[in-house]
Amino acid sequence: MKFDTPAGQNPIDQLKVVGKATDRIDGKYKTTGTAPYAYERHDVAANQAYGYVLGAGIDGKYKTTGTAPYAYERHDVAANQAYGYVLGAGIAKGRIRAIHSEAAKRAPGVLAIVTTLETPRLERGTMNAAYLFGGDRVQHYHQAIAVVVAETFEQARAAAFLVKVDYAPEAGKFDLATEAKGAPPAPGDSGEGSGGDGVERVGDFEGAFASAPMRFDETYTTADESHAMMEPHATVAAWDGDKVTLWTSNQMIGWGHGSMAKILGIPKENVRLDSPYVGGGFGGKLFVRADAVLAALGAKAARRPVKVALTRPLVANNTTHRPATIQRVRIGATEDGTITAIAHESTSGNLPDGDPETAVNQTKLLYAGANRMTAMKLAHLDLPEGNAMRAPGEAPGLMVLEVAMDEMAEKLGMDPVAFRIRNDTQTDPNKPDRKFSHRDLVGCLTRGAETFGWAKRNPKPGSVRDGHWLVGMGVAAAFRNNMVMKSGARVRLDAKGTVTVETDMTDIGTGSYTIIAQTAAEMMGVPLDRVVVRLGDSAFPVAAGSGGQWGANSSTSGVYAACVKLREAVAQRLGINSDDAVFVDGEVRSGNRAVPLGEAAQAGALTGEDSIEFGDLSKTYQQSTFGGHFVEVGVDVDTAEVRVRRMLAVCSAGRILNPKTARSQVIGGMTMGTGAALMEKLDVDTKRGFFANHDLAGYEVPVHADIPHQEVIFLDEVDPISSPMKAKGVGELGICGVGAAVANAVYNATGIRVRDYPITLDKLLDRMPEAA
Repeated sequence: MKFDTPAGQNPIDQLKVVGKATDRIDGKYKTTGTAPYAYERHDVAANQAYGYVLGAGIDGKYKTTGTAPYAYERHDVAANQAYGYVLGAGIAKGRIRAIHSEAAKRAPGVLAIVTTLETPRLERGTMNAAYLFGGDRVQHYHQAIAVVVAETFEQARAAAFLVKVDYAPEAGKFDLATEAKGAPPAPGDSGEGSGGDGVERVGDFEGAFASAPMRFDETYTTADESHAMMEPHATVAAWDGDKVTLWTSNQMIGWGHGSMAKILGIPKENVRLDSPYVGGGFGGKLFVRADAVLAALGAKAARRPVKVALTRPLVANNTTHRPATIQRVRIGATEDGTITAIAHESTSGNLPDGDPETAVNQTKLLYAGANRMTAMKLAHLDLPEGNAMRAPGEAPGLMVLEVAMDEMAEKLGMDPVAFRIRNDTQTDPNKPDRKFSHRDLVGCLTRGAETFGWAKRNPKPGSVRDGHWLVGMGVAAAFRNNMVMKSGARVRLDAKGTVTVETDMTDIGTGSYTIIAQTAAEMMGVPLDRVVVRLGDSAFPVAAGSGGQWGANSSTSGVYAACVKLREAVAQRLGINSDDAVFVDGEVRSGNRAVPLGEAAQAGALTGEDSIEFGDLSKTYQQSTFGGHFVEVGVDVDTAEVRVRRMLAVCSAGRILNPKTARSQVIGGMTMGTGAALMEKLDVDTKRGFFANHDLAGYEVPVHADIPHQEVIFLDEVDPISSPMKAKGVGELGICGVGAAVANAVYNATGIRVRDYPITLDKLLDRMPEAA
């Protein structure tokens, strides 16, 4: 199905199922521990070989007697299991002279050892900047150099420590602040809708800025961040002759399918990926990583299924992270607050074949201003690969831009909400002849201000006390582009009236199962309990996958297209004109005739398969999502401890397919943004070139106690230019801007402006106002 004209009235507009706050249909499996995550796929193959895992006990008496059935000890499910352990490089840059594995091979229980020196450098997969395995070159610390497979985990780990490696280290570049000084302009693309040339200009920024009566110019930094997903990267691999199946944790099955074939050097039809449940990814599982490659190589060497999970240090240093940035923002405005000049420059670091963090993207589109400049610079660093993390570009970019907007508002003596509204635009500032398909940033800000009680905010910093807490409010705008991607599905009807949907779309905790079921139920006129959804298998039609905020809108549009085909097949089988057929309450109705839906499949199941393909509407109209974040914090007058007290997000993102799961996505993003603002930072060892706090003890993330109250409001709207669902993405909008709202609230509470994230108490303590 080609979508190249705005959507008209269609069956989704009935809103009998779509648009309703609906519990996740997969929730019962997640809450009972029966959802088959990659590292627990004991149902899929006998004689699996296993890698490292974090166990979870059932009861104390079982733990103390050694009978607790931890995930990697389920011998009752798959007998004769073996285990794998991944060895990472101990240097950040250089060459491997030799790997001495003889002692390890003689160790008890060892079945196979695969080393990088025995393996030619494998091709890189789609969008990988670093090589995942093979050859003697080390590009970054903890790059995988071997996998040990043994009968037990303890044997595999012990044997791995017997492997001795001779390195020829080379000097590396590990400090962004140092390397940024000579970093050249660099084009870049996040692969998720943000990017551009190294330098982009509209009008005469320098001249307009120099002549502006009010000017602002400041520099900010954001830190390296880890995805820190609950489920580590994990894969079970099994070979059947020259074909391999990988039960893995991956966000983009279509990309991963092609990448694994390329990396292993085998035909694509000889590779199958299966990933029905993903325990968090946030961009870190968009592309295949070393767990999948080493599971496949280990399985071939051991001649039995192999299971590999990356340890937390490897998740931090072997996979990808959000790169740190140094950003400069300049704003020129008239005295009434109209922006006449705006510039945003960002410098980040990456491996030689990596892209910059596209932190300036939102500044091209969020506010009006005739004279504009954005620039990205890329410094060569020999740190682990920088790549997509939830809302790449906009998340760190808005953390800076929206603080700068607050600082400029204060300079102007304007309310921060009013300043943002003053500079709203309904056309693309870079292309004034191109309108936004739908934009209601003003509605988000005004609704948010009213709901949050913004009028009660004291604009004088450090003036509100609640006991020993200084209290402040902050605001920030949210922005994220609306991306759409070709997406397919197969829908089948059986004689019982059950509709089964198959697509390789993934559910990474976002609620994909539920919104896809809602779409099929709405289109076919059946209740949710008559829909079966099967996801994440490369044997199914290729869908958009989970990333870039494109997944929900695109994948449900693909299901919509497949259901249109199935509706036509049903009507034809029943001898009804498809244009006249109404699918409702489990029946197909036309005129005075009403037939149970299942009757159409009595002579055999009916199948509809199709893809949604998007035309040029995204070129004709700028499609974006918007929001307003409001945050209240308390800062302890004695310790400078920051506590978030309440948060509100108001979102303009087209039709909301399921308000319940959408809210979960937004509050998750708000929580992650709070972490980036207050605590999350990968500390770089600039001597040895690695992230030192590479576990969840040293890398702090927010917990429930850190976020006491969150509220989300979705504006009631549709965007027919986006898709037949008239929806947009919302999963990443929640993280965009919220860090700045936290920072602005801290400033309002204390009068201390911190421009280096995260805002840890050491950056506040010696500048705190005197405690009364």
